[in-house]
Amino acid sequence: MLEPPPYRTVLKPYGSALVDVALEREEILCLSGDLTRQCEIDLFQEKIPERFIHGGMAEAHMMSMAGALARKGHIPFVHTFGVFATRRPYDQIVNSVAYPKLPVRIVGFMPGVSSPGGPSHQAIEDMAIMRAIPGMTVIDVADAVETREAVRQIVDIPGPVYLRLKRGEIPVIFDDDHRMSLDRAQVLTRGDDLAVIACGMMIPAALAAAEILEAAGVSVTVVNTPVIKPFDAGTVLDVARGVQAVVTAENHSVIGGLGSAVAETLATAGLGRPLRRIGLQDTFAEGAKTAPHLFRKYGLSTRDVVAAAWSALGREDPLPDVPELPVATGEYAPV
Repeated sequence: MLEPPPYRTVLKPYGSALVDVALEREEILCLSGDLTRQCEIDLFQEKIPERFIHGGMAEAHMMSMAGALARKGHIPFVHTFGVFATRRPYDQIVNSVAYPKLPVRIVGFMPGVSSPGGPSHQAIEDMAIMRAIPGMTVIDVADAVETREAVRQIVDIPGPVYLRLKRGEIPVIFDDDHRMSLDRAQVLTRGDDLAVIACGMMIPAALAAAEILEAAGVSVTVVNTPVIKPFDAGTVLDVARGVQAVVTAENHSVIGGLGSAVAETLATAGLGRPLRRIGLQDTFAEGAKTAPHLFRKYGLSTRDVVAAAWSALGREDPLPDVPELPVATGEYAPV
């Protein structure tokens, strides 16, 4: 089910998956916010140019256009970087897409600190923003396999969708038999001491941390939660009831995203468990030439997951040794 690290990588899994699905479904349109190559949709432009629309650097207008096209029976897939897909056109998303419950698929690339571009290009609050919109489905996939799965699965969701995608060389964490569910989180490992609930680019760190903790005598459940909304509270509660403590891990602010969804779930059910949230701690990040530097600086590394587990479990003995995860050349995509 799981590939071993270092993970092999593939190029443009999203772009090729969108072309494959669009060749089967003629109602799919592709809109680009002047970032065609960067969002992998140069493949769509080349293969199906008659259904490709340039929106230009006018993201608010592009969202309203997508809403109008959806009213006419099309299924628009709208593409730009995550910051420009959420912060800039928020009012248009609410009024032109979400309020009328239209099937527009908003695809935002470069999540969290996966961009070296600094605060102007780092979507660190996009899940929180989109999660707050009524009826919006929010998805943060972990690898190339889930990316391909997500494209096919979101086509027929009746309302709007926000799909969060990494750029560049995309890791392959799951094997080809992996199936992503829109309504169920996936338990990757089972343990009875600690649950690590993670999404997106934090899945490798969660799996690596689980191995290190297991070697130190801590039994760990790892849960992959690609769908942040609607949230699978049932699986989270089932897992949390069987452990002593919970850690969440997301490449996003700890406010309003996965960590908040888990905290809300536990509190609503009246289930008391120590909870530690890995993510950006209410701060903007900075640009850098390498992703590992940013993940270390802002507390998103494997070591941070292990340290959070140690804290949640009340361990006072020294932290286990945590080797750094190997990163494939080219996995960190420039702007």
